[in-house]
Amino acid sequence: MNSVLDKNVVLVLNRNWQAINVRTPADAFCQMATDVVTALDIGEDQTMTPTRWEDWRRLPVREKDFGIGTARGPIRVPTVIVLSRFAKVPMKRPKFNARGLWERDGGRCQYTGRSLRPGEGNIDHIVPRSRGGATSWENCVIAAREVNSRKADRTPEEAGLHLLSRPQVPREMPVTMLLRNVHGIPDWEPFLKLG
Repeated sequence: MNSVLDKNVVLVLNRNWQAINVRTPADAFCQMATDVVTALDIGEDQTMTPTRWEDWRRLPVREKDFGIGTARGPIRVPTVIVLSRFAKVPMKRPKFNARGLWERDGGRCQYTGRSLRPGEGNIDHIVPRSRGGATSWENCVIAAREVNSRKADRTPEEAGLHLLSRPQVPREMPVTMLLRNVHGIPDWEPFLKLG
């Protein structure tokens, strides 16, 4: 069970209760012990009680909770913590990778406009890499596999294709929009929906 200490399973909220980051339980416990954050004790009825470290250590580990064994007994791992002083929502640009391109392009082939399911599209270099094309926001788009295969090592013009729009670097957005609940933690959902 201690392997959970190193996983990002704790959602961090600013003092306005807006999701801004994720942390490991080890980081959360350090922040709780120094009063940088309070943890939310989220009940079965979704009541949320901010709880400081001294009181948190005495909470029982419920069946739905992760618990960490200590010399004094198990301690419940918080799922959500709230920063005491930080109020901003940081801005961030999506990472340049397949997922970032997929999100920027809305999961649509940038030549046909067709909505693609996962696995139906891939990354197309507008100017092929073999011709000096960069792997960048401005030179990469999501394309249907068959379209990309037909385009091969040619430019769109040479292949008789037209881009729906010129690709651009995405704008910065609140980090809340980039957070994902990859572990499926139910306590996070109310805060991620606010983004």
